[in-house]
Amino acid sequence: MLRSNIQPDRLTLPYVLKSVAGLVDCYLGRVIHGVIVKIGMEFDSFVRVSLVDMYVKGELLGCALQMFDESPERNKLGSILLWNVLINGCCRVGDLKKATELFEAMPKRNVGSWNSLINGFMRDGEVDRARELFDRMPEKNVVSWTTMVTGYSQNGHHEKALSMFSKMLEMGVKPNDLTVVSALSACAKIGALEAGVQIRKYLSSNGFRLNKAIGTALVDMYAKCGNVESASRVFGMTKERDLRTWSVMIWGWAIHGCFQQAFEYLDKMKSKGVKPDGVVFLAILTACSHSGQVDKGLSFFDSMRLDYSIEPTTKHYALIVDLLGRAGRLDEALSFIKSMPLDPDIVIWGALFCACRAHKNTEIAEFASQRLLQLEPKHPGGYVFLSNIYAGVGRWEDVERVRTSMKNRGAEKDPGWSYIEVDSQVHRFVAGDRAHKRTAEIHQKLEEITRSARKQGYTPETEWVLHNIEEEEKEDALGSHSEKLALAFALISTSPKTTVRIVKNLRVCGDCHSMMKYASRMNEREIVLRDIKRFHHFKDGICSCGDYW
Repeated sequence: MLRSNIQPDRLTLPYVLKSVAGLVDCYLGRVIHGVIVKIGMEFDSFVRVSLVDMYVKGELLGCALQMFDESPERNKLGSILLWNVLINGCCRVGDLKKATELFEAMPKRNVGSWNSLINGFMRDGEVDRARELFDRMPEKNVVSWTTMVTGYSQNGHHEKALSMFSKMLEMGVKPNDLTVVSALSACAKIGALEAGVQIRKYLSSNGFRLNKAIGTALVDMYAKCGNVESASRVFGMTKERDLRTWSVMIWGWAIHGCFQQAFEYLDKMKSKGVKPDGVVFLAILTACSHSGQVDKGLSFFDSMRLDYSIEPTTKHYALIVDLLGRAGRLDEALSFIKSMPLDPDIVIWGALFCACRAHKNTEIAEFASQRLLQLEPKHPGGYVFLSNIYAGVGRWEDVERVRTSMKNRGAEKDPGWSYIEVDSQVHRFVAGDRAHKRTAEIHQKLEEITRSARKQGYTPETEWVLHNIEEEEKEDALGSHSEKLALAFALISTSPKTTVRIVKNLRVCGDCHSMMKYASRMNEREIVLRDIKRFHHFKDGICSCGDYW
C-alpha cells in the first residue's frame, strides 16, 4: 500500500497495529509508530488507543504510559477505552498499584473498566480484593461473572467458583461457554459430580451446543469425578474433537487404570488423522505404569522419540522411572536416571524414592534422598520420603534425625485433606479433623467400621505411622486420616447402595487402602477414591488397582 503511494488513514492503521501486537514485534511497532508520526496521525483517538494497546501487549508499559500522558483527550468522557487499555496493560505486567491508581483517577468508568481490574486481581491471586470490587460494581455483565468464576477456579477456590456460578444462574444471567468450562473445571478439581451433572442438565435445557470446548470439559469432569463410563459416552456424542479432547479421554482411561481402553483410544485417534503429542504420551505412559505394562511403556517411550520426533521432557522420564520402580526394577530405574540427557529433577528422584519405599530398598532410597535434598533443601518431600523409609524398617533414631533436620530447615509437610460431595454440598476433612458439626457421629461410625473390619480380618498397618510410639497410639493416628473421616461421613449421610466418591490431595496410604476394601464389602457400597496419582474403585472387598499402586 505504501509502495503504491496510497496513504493509510485512521481506519487502516489500527488493524496494522493490532497485527504488530499479535506478532509481539516491538521493533516493527516502533517503526510503524514512526510512520504514523510522519503522516501526522499520532493524535487521532483510534490510532492512539491502538498504539497504547500495541505497547501494552509488547509489555513496553513505559512507552504505553508515555503515549497515555501525551494524549490530549485522556480526561474527556469519551476516552474510557484508552484508560481501559492501559489498566489492562498494567494488570498484564502485574503492576496492580498503577492499575488501581488509573482506575480511581478515571473521569468515567464502564463495565469494562471494572472487569479489567477484577481480572488483574484474580490473575495476581488477590481473590478477596477482586470480590470486593465485584460487589461494588454498579452494573455487571456476563464477562464480570465469568471473570469471577474463572478466577476462583484458577486460584484453587473451587467451591467459591461453583457458588458464584450458581448465584449467576439465580440472578438470571446466562453463562457463556467460558463460564461453563470454568465451572466444570472446578467440579473436576474437587470431584463434585452432582454439581457437574446439574450443569450438564442446565446446558441441555438451555440450548447449549455440545461443541469442542464444552464437550472436552464435560469429558474431563466426568473422568476426574470418577465416572469414566459417562466421560466415554459424552466423548462419543462430541462431534468436534481436537487433540485436547482425545488426550482428556485417554487421560481418563489412564487414571482409572483402564490401560487397554487407553491404548484403544490412542489407535482410534491416530486412525482419525490426529497426531499424538507429548501430553498424550504422558497419559499412555501413566496407563502403563499403573497397570505394570513395563515392556509396553518402554516401547511407547521409544516410539514417541523415533516415530513422532517428540523429545521427552522430565515428566516423561519420571514416568519411566515410576514404571520401572513400581515393577521392582530399581537398579534399572537408577541406571535409566544416570543415562538421561536431562538433569533429573525432584519429581524423578521422588518417583524412584516412592518405589524404594514400596520395595523397602533403604540403600537406593538414601541415595535418592541425598539428590532430592541437594536440589531443594527446603522441599518437604525428601525429608518425608526418607523418614517413611526409615520408619518402615524400624530405624526410629534415623526418623527423628530426619524430622529434626526438616524442622531446622523450615520445610513443612503438606497437610492431608479429602473432599466428599453429599447432597450437592462439598465437605472437606483434614487428618485428625474434629471441626465438622457431625464430628461425634463421624468418629462413632469410624470406630464401628474398624471394629467390624477387625472381625473380618483387618489389621491396622501401623508401619504407615512415622513416629516411634506405642501400637495403640499408632492405630489412633491411622484412624484419623482424612479419607477415613470422609468415608464415615458418607456412610451416615447417604442412603444404602449409594456410591461413595472421595477426592484426596495426597497418595492414599496402605492402611486406608486396606480399610476401604473391607468397608466396601461390609457396607455393600462401591467406594471411588481419587488420590494424587490415580483412581481406586473399591467393590466387594476388591480394588480396581489390583493392589498394584
